[in-house]
Amino acid sequence: MSYVADRLAVVKPSASMAVSMAAKALRAQGVDVIDLGLGEPDFPTPAHVVEAAFKAAAAGETLYTASAGTLALRAAVAAKFKRENGLDYTADEIVVANGAKQIIFNALMATLNAGDEAILPTPYFVSYPEMVKLLGGTPVMPACPAENGFRLTPDVLEAAITPRTKWLFLNMPGNPSGAVYTLAELQALGAVLAKHPQVLILSDEIYEHILFDGRQFVSFGQACPELRDRSLIVNGVAKAYAMTGWRVGYAAGPAPLLKAMNTVQSQSVTSVAAPMQAAALAALTGPQDCIAQFRTAFARRRDLVVAGVATIPGLSLAPPEGAFYAYIGCAGLIGKRTPKGEVLTDDTAVTQYLLTEGRIAAVPGAAYGLSPFFRISTATSDTVLTEAIARIKAAVAALEAK
Repeated sequence: MSYVADRLAVVKPSASMAVSMAAKALRAQGVDVIDLGLGEPDFPTPAHVVEAAFKAAAAGETLYTASAGTLALRAAVAAKFKRENGLDYTADEIVVANGAKQIIFNALMATLNAGDEAILPTPYFVSYPEMVKLLGGTPVMPACPAENGFRLTPDVLEAAITPRTKWLFLNMPGNPSGAVYTLAELQALGAVLAKHPQVLILSDEIYEHILFDGRQFVSFGQACPELRDRSLIVNGVAKAYAMTGWRVGYAAGPAPLLKAMNTVQSQSVTSVAAPMQAAALAALTGPQDCIAQFRTAFARRRDLVVAGVATIPGLSLAPPEGAFYAYIGCAGLIGKRTPKGEVLTDDTAVTQYLLTEGRIAAVPGAAYGLSPFFRISTATSDTVLTEAIARIKAAVAALEAK
């Protein structure tokens, strides 16, 4: 007897989580592995945020809330969008869920019909195509190569749109690439989208506050206000406030879409846990100094990794513009032999070699739809990253020529 529904046949588990689990398994065997697979800040959640959750629970805020989230939190999210992004939304145009991933899942569950297409510029976040496929849609994955800064261009977008296109996904700064769009670049994409009124836009802006080299963040909603009635602006507290495990994401969008998403949420998880919402409220309305502190550390770590990769023959890395990942080109390693005589045929083989011989857990570019690359998270300490680069360098040096 099979316990598994047919729909799961086309869906793969999270590649980054799988890499992290493999690293943990090796650690359990006593192997010293550096896990750079998952992307989460290594900083503690700010103390006032933790205190807010504790006080809420102690005060009895432990019951169900409205599926869309508490009015106080939704009002704080609306104020955040106004203050930081110049976007005017009311609390009724905000929805809160268990992380940005659930926001995206709910949106797709509420809108996708069988055969509907979702454009996912490549490289994409690993969960995007799997969610689309799980919910009966068809991923369309146009390549956005390194020479274009891993950014979608208007001509590539135009070529990808068909009568079946339901969604365009944008992720900025991008995971895994760190790519950031300028105001002009977003407006150019908006001009294409204006010609195709059936296309909804999902702008995943979870890494909004992690930008480098003086870049200024521009929300898609700010760049293209004329597309407001078909744009879903997705964000959350996970990355900016070191709150990945608290699981609070939020979004702003047109009321009919949010109503449908709330229906999905009310019949699945009901709502986000009340103390977690109190914590998110404290994050958005309390002191914001942690954001600059974290960004400074992430920039320093980015520079450390870029400089280190530059010393390793066969690897390449342009400085990421944002987020906390390094999407490292490894074309120069393909075809080389390991000390055991195995040929590195693709980036999956490269990451397997790095795990078993270099004791570094990284995610292959194939998981993000663009090869040959591998992704490492730079959201860990300078000491760990320095050791990780040394291990990668030693592993690469041990390879035999093609």
